Amino acid sequence: MAKYSEEFKIKLVSEYLNGNLGYKSLAKKYNMPSRTPIQDWVRAYKTKGIEGLKRRKMKEAYSMQFKMITIQIMLETDASYQETAEQFRLNNPSLIHHWTKTFNEQGVEGLKPKLKGRPSMSKKPNKSEKKEEKK
Repeated sequence: MAKYSEEFKIKLVSEYLNGNLGYKSLAKKYNMPSRTPIQDWVRAYKTKGIEGLKRRKMKEAYSMQFKMITIQIMLETDASYQETAEQFRLNNPSLIHHWTKTFNEQGVEGLKPKLKGRPSMSKKPNKSEKKEEKK
């Protein structure tokens, strides 16, 4: 279960956007250990609206081409990770940082989607078959 409900996030974001309190004051008012989640929620709300505050059921997978275009435009425009994330409607600017780092280390191959889960077990030949072959 999520630490903070969707309603709570909307309440804090709207309270911040109405201009009553700043991040630090809101965090103190609602006994939150840090102002960072509120900043992230406001950023997500500005980028994607209420959808940005909802919990996702599944991780979104991005294609290699989308990652390349994102990195390319960021480098060409000399934009920050945050600006690029807003331009491509991504909630998390650190995604772009990760893609860029992977691209610099591994090239285009590093941006290809990875297979998930455990690899299937390989079938090993039976020992009895090997004995028959030796005879």
